[in-house]
Amino acid sequence: MAASFFFYDLETSGISPRESRIMQFAGQRTDMRLNLVGEPVDVLIKLTPDILPEPDAILLTGITPQQTLADGLTEAEFLKLFTDTVATKDTIFVGYNTIRFDDEFMRYMHYRNFYDPYQWQWKEGRGKWDLLDVVRMTRALRPDGIEWPFATDGKPTVSLEYMTKVNKLAHDNAHTALADVQATIALARLIRDKQPKLFDYLLSIRTKKAVSDVVLGGQPFVYTSGRFSSEYQKTTVAVTLIPQTNQGVVVYDLRHDPTEFISMTPNQLVERWEYTRDETAPSRLPVKLLQFNHCPAVAPLSVLRQGDAMERLQIDLDIMTKHHEMLTANPGFINNVAAALELRNRQRQVEFASASQSVDAQLYDGFFDEHDGQLLSVVRAAEPKEMSSLGERLHDPRLQALLPLYQARNYPASLTPEQRTYWDEFCRTRLQAGGSESRLAKFATRLQELGSRTSLTKQQRYVLEELQLYAESIVQLDPDI
Repeated sequence: MAASFFFYDLETSGISPRESRIMQFAGQRTDMRLNLVGEPVDVLIKLTPDILPEPDAILLTGITPQQTLADGLTEAEFLKLFTDTVATKDTIFVGYNTIRFDDEFMRYMHYRNFYDPYQWQWKEGRGKWDLLDVVRMTRALRPDGIEWPFATDGKPTVSLEYMTKVNKLAHDNAHTALADVQATIALARLIRDKQPKLFDYLLSIRTKKAVSDVVLGGQPFVYTSGRFSSEYQKTTVAVTLIPQTNQGVVVYDLRHDPTEFISMTPNQLVERWEYTRDETAPSRLPVKLLQFNHCPAVAPLSVLRQGDAMERLQIDLDIMTKHHEMLTANPGFINNVAAALELRNRQRQVEFASASQSVDAQLYDGFFDEHDGQLLSVVRAAEPKEMSSLGERLHDPRLQALLPLYQARNYPASLTPEQRTYWDEFCRTRLQAGGSESRLAKFATRLQELGSRTSLTKQQRYVLEELQLYAESIVQLDPDI
């Protein structure tokens, strides 16, 4: 089978892939020349009664829980459809900011429903790509032939809605999944048609091996990322500082003079590591984790020698070479950054371990062993009433804990009275435990805040009313909350 793109987009009940759920999945396959192949996929996915959506998210999408219950598939039904018809051999999954958002939601859904969380994006020649940084790098390096928008604050933006508007690309019903998919395909065609060499280059470099060839060569390289300043079109010249971590490499932004940081201890470097919007805060450490599996937009310095990119991006290679030489001459600083990274990772592990989290959130606690990996398909194929007997065969305690939740969420009619009692208590605890800090209390408070706005449209008021009714249908709302 020939390789193909599958452009996809999600609408979700909130922004956290651990806590929230996919409510709509839409996608369209194309060939490698971006010609449409087959019909689009547009599916609603049922929300389960252990989930209260974030009201802001529902106001944005307009998709109510009631719509998903009336017209949607269960997660198990959707994933069977997805596995059989979408995640076919040699499919490259593409979207707009999918790597940081949509892909995470998809992994957690696979995990919750007894599928391998990763194989859908790598096995049988499958892969992934993200157009967001492709568009950013095109704006920075090869902007000719394309209109480039600015946000209301005057800063450059490449948001999908802005990009389609200024380039007169069809994008009706923005923030609906299928409309965003169609707009992304149109934008991909624009970039490919106007700047084909850069488009093909970034497609070719999306793999871990290709990225590592650029960033591990010991030389500075061009790097475009949302973490960098919009003043320089999100683009800088970076060099690899720590060549290998569990997640990728640590790079240094050569725009910045390292003098201020060279004498700092690891603990002091940790304090300067985090990003902050506080303009009065001391300058942050200009390092960044570059992850090979995130399809980063990187290129050799030779791309800067064409056109006016260096002037437009305010890149002075002489100054950056000087900064690079300072780093090379101070190996102790590099060692301290490595020690700071270790301290930072330890702090995050402690924070994550101490945070209250259900088994749904424990995807990254480790890989399943081979035995459990083989049992995943057995669980999915089992009759619902027979699933509970499989629990004792599973090794991983996460899978043991997920099994009754998987059955309740996807096959509620199969529950015994005892299983129904367990499920009802799980939902009650998940939504109401914590008093004023519970999910239910926060949901009710936010619903009231949004409902008090005088600028709401008739449709928005209808959506908020539907959310109120949905909450009342799954829990007894306390009117005094």
